[in-house]
Amino acid sequence: MAEGPLYAYRDLVRDGTLKADPAQQLAAEKLQSLHLALGNYHPDEGTGGWLKRFGRGAKPSSFAWRHGDAVDQEPKQGLYMFGQVGRGKSMLMDLFYQTASIRSKRRVHFHEFMQSIHHQIHHWRSQPQSGHADPIPKLAKTIAQDSWLLCLDELQVTDIGDAMIVGRLFQALLDNGVVLVITSNRPPDDLYKDGLQRERFLPFIRLLSTRLDLLQLDASADYRLGRVQGFKVFHFPLAPETRNAMDRTFFDLADGEPVGQSLLTVNDRVVPVPQATGSMARFDFADLCAQALGAGDYLELSRRFPVVMIDNIPTLSSSARDQAKRFVTLIDALYEAKTLLICSADCPPQSLYPEGDGAFEFQRTVSRLIEMQSESYIKQSFPQL
Repeated sequence: MAEGPLYAYRDLVRDGTLKADPAQQLAAEKLQSLHLALGNYHPDEGTGGWLKRFGRGAKPSSFAWRHGDAVDQEPKQGLYMFGQVGRGKSMLMDLFYQTASIRSKRRVHFHEFMQSIHHQIHHWRSQPQSGHADPIPKLAKTIAQDSWLLCLDELQVTDIGDAMIVGRLFQALLDNGVVLVITSNRPPDDLYKDGLQRERFLPFIRLLSTRLDLLQLDASADYRLGRVQGFKVFHFPLAPETRNAMDRTFFDLADGEPVGQSLLTVNDRVVPVPQATGSMARFDFADLCAQALGAGDYLELSRRFPVVMIDNIPTLSSSARDQAKRFVTLIDALYEAKTLLICSADCPPQSLYPEGDGAFEFQRTVSRLIEMQSESYIKQSFPQL
């Protein structure tokens, strides 16, 4: 039976799960070519590894990476797929990942991947024997030993710490034979645009453009936007049907992405995320507002996740003043970041904190919660997804 992302995509169109889209079909065909080329690839398979498999410097093999009728003499070592939000990039990458027969593979959100890299670099440098040695080569080799195929979702560079190391890290990964499949909302030339010391980031852009095949996914519609327009983002009162509605929304917007626990790292502290996908986090109110969290935690949350879901917001009283203050700070951070907020509460916004210390100031939060339910706000927040 035929296998691979193209056939998986056709099956989803055939059973009505997806609507046929020519741009998605083209991307699926491109990923199918890479699927066939990979086979049971191992970076150490004889002399040359990836380059040998793709026939560099010799008569092109049947697996050669083709651009039209021409054969690239510098075989690409993966794919960088970019395009506007909601066009199906993550879905297609997941079909590729799920059908890949390669034994050692990893699929991870880019931000989570870079958090792990920074943590490992910090750990390396804290060891007395590390001296002034560069940790990047050793780190890349370790990754290559465990993941010959690395699928990174939603590559976006906004942090100077990331910008200063990605070039050397990805160069080392590719040199160690790692095959990369990357999705991003931006073409390579627009990454880290106007960022500090961007000239030091430019080699990474050149690396992506020369070592990976670039594919713009220009699908005809933003499929996820249609799901959020016109649906409720503020559910009340707290009842079984409200919980069911939140569950349906979460799994609908997850769009097949893996769901699991995640971690936010804020100033060397760890904030657990009970449920997360690449772009969405889900918490109980107590997780965020009954804990000793502050503005820095909420800002990192809003930077990391374009969609935040909060269950079980209670009616607050003066005895819960600290929780109310944290909630105000949380909503301010999400509002300023134009985060898409979906929540369930005991009552409508204007009744959440009717009296007590700070109740007057809470009215700004009420106003923001009402605005965050509007179609205009949802449309404004959705480009981040």
